[in-house]
Amino acid sequence: MAKDLIGPIHYTLIKASLPPSTFVSYTLPMPPLILVVDDEPKVARLARDYLEKNGFRVSTATDGQSALTVARREKPDLVILDLMLPHLDGREVCRILRRESEVPIIMLTALSEEIDQVTGLEIGADDYITKPFSVRALVARVRALLRRTRGEVKAPSLIRSGGLEIDPQKHLVTYHGDPIKLTPNEFKLLHLLASSPGRTLTREQLLDDLHGAASSIDRSVDSHIKNLRKKLEAASGESMIETVYGIGYRFMEK
Repeated sequence: MAKDLIGPIHYTLIKASLPPSTFVSYTLPMPPLILVVDDEPKVARLARDYLEKNGFRVSTATDGQSALTVARREKPDLVILDLMLPHLDGREVCRILRRESEVPIIMLTALSEEIDQVTGLEIGADDYITKPFSVRALVARVRALLRRTRGEVKAPSLIRSGGLEIDPQKHLVTYHGDPIKLTPNEFKLLHLLASSPGRTLTREQLLDDLHGAASSIDRSVDSHIKNLRKKLEAASGESMIETVYGIGYRFMEK
C-alpha cells in the first residue's frame, strides 16, 4: 500500500530522475490593470474595492499630475478619469493621455449637463458615467469597453476604399500607406460605416454597437463622428462620411 503513495520524498526522487523537458512552466495571464483617478477618497475606494472584487488589478491617483505619472509608469489597460481634478483637470489629462496612447478612457463626472459629457467624448474619452453611479454599472462599462478595444469578436477582412485601408486585425487605418491615428471608438465607427458603403446607419444602431445599448445622449455619436471626419479629411483632403439629417450617417461609396 505504501508503495502506491507519492509523498514529498517520492515526488522529489521522481522529479530528479526525469529530464527537465518533462516539466512545463505555465504563466497565468495578468488581470487587466485599471487606473482610477478621483480626488474623492470615498469614490476612489468604492471603485477600487468593487473592481478588485471582480478580478481586476487597480491603481489609484488623486490629481491630474499624479494620474499622468502613474499612467506612464504602469501602462494601465483602462483609465477611469474624474472630470473635476485639482492641479490638472480631467479634460487636460484626457487630452494628454490620448496624445500619448490609445488607452481606453471612461470619463467620470458629477456634472449632469450634456455639454460636459460631449466635451469629454470630443477630447478622446471613449465613454462616460455620471455620479452618483452604480458600481455594478461601472464594472459592466469597464468590461464592455475592454471587450471592444481588445477585439474579442473575430475580426473581418481588410476593407479598402480608394486610398483608405482599414485593417481590423491590426487595428490600423492608413491612407495611401500613411497611418491615421484613431481612438478605439472612432475606429469602431469607421469600420461599421465602411463595412456597408452607401448604407445609412442610424444613431441608435451606432450607439448600440459602441455601448451595447442605445444611450439617451444622442450627441455622443455626433462627437465621435465629428472627430473622425476631421482626421479623415486631414489625411485625404476629401469627405468620406455623409450626414443623413434626422437619421444618421453613411460612408460614401467610391
